[in-house]
Order: sequence, then structure tokens, then C-alpha cells
Amino acid sequence: MSRELSHVEHIKQRSRFLRGSLLESLADNHTGAIREDDTALIKFHGSYQQDDRDLREERRQQKLEPAYSFMIRTRTPGGVVTPEQWLALDAVAMRFANHSLRLTTRQAFQFHGVIKRELKATLQAINASLIDTVSACGDVNRNVLVSANPLLSQAHAEVHDWARRLSLHLKPSSRAYSELWLDEERIAGGEPESEPLYGETYLPRKFKIAFAIPPDNDVDVFAHDLGFIAVIENGVLAGFNVSVGGGMGATHGDASTYPLLGHLIGFVTPGQLFAVAEAVLTSQRDFGNREQRKHARLKYTIEKLGLDAFRREVESRAGFSLAPLRDFRFDHNGDRFGWREGHDGRWHLTLRIEAGRIADKPDALHLTGLREIAIVHTGEFRLTPNQNLVIANVGARQRGDIDAQVQRHGLDLYRHATPLRLNALACVALPTCGLAMAEAERYLPELLQKVEGLLKRHGLSNAPIHLRISGCPNGCSRPYLGEIALVGKAPGRYNLMLGADRQGQRLNALYRENIDETAFLAALDALFADYAAGRESDEGFGDFLLRRNVVQPARNIAIKVIP
Repeated sequence: MSRELSHVEHIKQRSRFLRGSLLESLADNHTGAIREDDTALIKFHGSYQQDDRDLREERRQQKLEPAYSFMIRTRTPGGVVTPEQWLALDAVAMRFANHSLRLTTRQAFQFHGVIKRELKATLQAINASLIDTVSACGDVNRNVLVSANPLLSQAHAEVHDWARRLSLHLKPSSRAYSELWLDEERIAGGEPESEPLYGETYLPRKFKIAFAIPPDNDVDVFAHDLGFIAVIENGVLAGFNVSVGGGMGATHGDASTYPLLGHLIGFVTPGQLFAVAEAVLTSQRDFGNREQRKHARLKYTIEKLGLDAFRREVESRAGFSLAPLRDFRFDHNGDRFGWREGHDGRWHLTLRIEAGRIADKPDALHLTGLREIAIVHTGEFRLTPNQNLVIANVGARQRGDIDAQVQRHGLDLYRHATPLRLNALACVALPTCGLAMAEAERYLPELLQKVEGLLKRHGLSNAPIHLRISGCPNGCSRPYLGEIALVGKAPGRYNLMLGADRQGQRLNALYRENIDETAFLAALDALFADYAAGRESDEGFGDFLLRRNVVQPARNIAIKVIP
């Protein structure tokens, strides 16, 4: 007996490969919004319709529609852009958006505040920089993450190239993006349009891929639907260990939804990469839940089928058996700040960008500073999965000039910030995200100051504790991998999550539910006192909490190894 498909599945099915009525929506000058069905389709084009929630009540009282605008996200595999592209995106932010660039945990740029009548011009300007927004959102493979820590060997560069090629390989075939935004004419009488990988209804939900390069797990590889862990032997890329079924999203009050870390299922050579990626993606396409979107991610598909059965399905579709896992080890899942020398004698500077927001403020002209650096920089920029920025491939003679610009424009936070501040993550949340239940990005500076005060009181200012805050349980800031995490429940109220490790290999667990700032600061104060008095040498805060039975994560290390 077949079950009823979700509403979004019907929208995709009748969308004519993602066109829907977007043309009509964009032409309607009577509203700043687009039609309801089109709000689902425009995600596949890299955009979300939003409104300023700070203004909702005021506009309602004035009998005005909400202050609609659009968020746009780029598809930038591995987060790599040239200085010329940086300058082009900076110009987009200044002309069409809210005069800021937002670096995301998926190594993409986000633009906020674009109004409907300028949406097409904005996308065209982005495309003119040889960057697009195809598949940055929607039920498809999203932006592919790659370890962004500075390139140390030729093998690292090879991993980046495989990720870039895989992103292109898994890009949807529909020409809707080119027709709607770039004015490409549809060819009459040509071959019927099709989506060989995705089909007319694409995937049941979003699909995320990450490439990690040990010993760094800056991508949090086990948080993704599909992970590739590079195995480099004697300086040569031998292949990848494969993980499947990670995902951060959950729903408050629904115990059938939960975050999970991926399961390791085997090893593949570089030449087998595309076949395995296709096999995992199409298995999710065919077996994923299309009735309930809350249960439509790959992690639930694997739990339904069983991990062994899923691996056999992948092997059958790929046409070969996965090899036994190779050894690997992760040291940490943060970024390495400051200057590092690459294998070729060029230098890489990792800057701390708090919450990923690059803007000019009275005391720090960050956007201007990076614009000035881009004008003279001859290398490239790399966005990290932790909302930071690498000025990469700097010649030894140019280091002094870059350093001077960094200091002049207040971009040198990495030199004096506490480890807590360097590693903290926050999603955008209010006022633009429609899912946000509480503050995140706007609250982060105040939160860090208060938690830093507690750490200082207990002599822990230099403790490398990872804190993450999310405005809702969907997990864009990967909060369930934070040693300390706040997950929004309501304005000013959060779930306090504790106990993850610093390698990205253990989920945290709920410690206190639906509490306000006074309560969670008091809880942390007491725990910091215990940690200062009872920690072992080099013991992480999350490991300490686990050892002392303060928390017991239900899925402690959710990495199931198949021999």
C-alpha cells in the first residue's frame, strides 16, 4: 500500500525540472514575495525567501506585508575563490545585499537582504564572476566541503581537485537555472530534458558531502551524509575511507528525530570515487522517505534498511566491493590560525572571522580590509568549514604587506583571542532565518564575553573548549558536535548540550532543557570549577564530563566500523 507523498514532493514533480511558476512570481510587482510553491523550488537555485522578523509586528500593525527579502548562497566547492572573484562578490554585497559577506559552515558565501526585483541581477552578477548558486540549497547534493587548512603537500591539492570534480559531476542537469536567471533560450525540438542522477523529483532531502584530510577534521566529516577521509601514504593519495549517514538535524519534542554521526563502511581508490558517490546518492534517491520530510535524510534510510544491507546496495550499484578500511587518526576539528608554510615555500594565513560575518564596523573595517588585500593578493582565498578565512598561497615577500593590512583593519583577532572565542560557531538565526527560535549570531559576542569571564574565574582562559550556538535544532552550526552547545527553544531560552570531543567523533547530550541565560551560566560555572579541580593532563572538557558521568551521550561514538 503506497503512502501519500509530502507536499514538497508534489511541487517538485510538477515543477518541469525546477521551473515551476518562478517567472510569473518574479514578474509580480504587487508583492515582495514569490508564490508559495516557488519558495520550495527557488532553494534549488541557491536562494531562500526570508523576511525581517524584527519588523513583523510593526508591519502587521501597519497592515503591510512582511519585509520580504532573499538569502543567496554560492556553490564554491572547498570554498576556494580567486582575489578577482572576492572583489566581484564584495561588489555584489555592497550593491545588492546588506553590505556584508557571510562565510558559512559549508564553505560558501551567503548574501542577505536581496529584494525580489534585484534577485535576477544579483544572480547574474555572481555568475559573471564564474561562480554560481546551483544546488547550494534544495533536495540535491549541496556544496562539497574540503579540509581548508593550508595545503601541505601535493596530495592535499589532489583531494581538493577530486572534490571539485565530484561537485560538478553531481550537479543537476536541468537548464532551468540558465533560463530563469541568465536568459538562456530553451532549444525547441531538442532532446527531452531529464535528470539521469536525480529524476524528476530529485532527492527526498538535502545531501551533504565532505572530504577530510587527517589529522585535521575541520569539516566534521562524520556530520555529513557522505564523507571521504583521505588516506595519504608516503605523500601519495591512496584513496578514501568512506562514511555514510551523518546528519545534524532534529526536531524539538520529536524523539524519532535526532543527530547522528556517519558510519564507516570501507575504502575506495580515487578511481572508484565517482561510482561510490553515485551509488550512495541514488540509493538515497530510491529508498529515502518521501512521505515525511523530517525522516527523509540518509541517516534514517540507513537505519530503516540496516547498515549491512545499505552497504551491499551501494556495492551492487557501484559494481565492486568496498575494500577494508585503512588506518587514520584525527587530532582536532578546529582551524589552525596564523601563518603556516606550505610544502612549496608559500604561506597561508588563517584569520578568525567571528560567526563568519565580514562587515565594516566603526572599530574594525573588515570588509574594507579584505577588499584592500584582494586588490594586491596574488594567491587565493579559502573559506573554512568553521566560518574562518585563509589567505592562501602568499609569497614570502608579500607577507609583510598582508600583515600590515590585517593589523590596520582589525583582522588580527586570532593573535589575542581566547581558544573559546577562536573556535566558537553560530548560525545566522534571527532576524532573517524563518526557522530560528532564539538568537545565535547576534548573541554570540555577548555570550562569549560572559563564558570567558567564567573561565577566567577558574583559571581556564587557555582551555581549548569548543562552543557552538544554534537558533533552532536543525543544526546549521553543527551544535551537536560542540563540547558546549546551546540549541534554541524560544526567545532567550536554550537546551544546554554537553560532552562532545574535540575530534568530531562523538556527539554531545542534553544536560539541561529549555533554560535561560542565568541558568545555563550557573550550570557552566559549577562545571568549570569541577573541571579546573579534577581534570587530567591535556584532558578536554567534553572528555572530562564523560569520564565523570556528568553526561552519557546516547550515541557516544556513533562511528560503526564494518570489518
